[in-house]
Amino acid sequence: MIPARIAKTLSFLVEDGCVLIAAAGDTKIDNGKFKGKFHTKAKMLTPEQVARFTGHAVGGVCPFANPEGVRTYLDVSLQRFDTVFPAAGSSNSAIELTCGELEKYAHSLEWIDVCKGWQKNP
Repeated sequence: MIPARIAKTLSFLVEDGCVLIAAAGDTKIDNGKFKGKFHTKAKMLTPEQVARFTGHAVGGVCPFANPEGVRTYLDVSLQRFDTVFPAAGSSNSAIELTCGELEKYAHSLEWIDVCKGWQKNP
């Protein structure tokens, strides 16, 4: 499997709530883009906060089936693949989904562009 196709789910504190961003495995958050979108500095949740907000441990956070109030976004870096592999609740489980299925099951609020490192000519 191509590591970039692993849809990592990153968790951030925004306005005292949890924001999840599913992004391709070969990306990093672009702090400027993040601040432009969310109007705050990118502050990742601690492992304890991740478990409290999502019910999952770091490494197994999935972008779907999260508690009410958790806001989920999908980064455009995933759209270059026909299918991706997000975690499914534990560090050793994943599910293959099309981007359309991921968008549907994650109840994603929108596709956003907050990552860097994956484009040949950003």
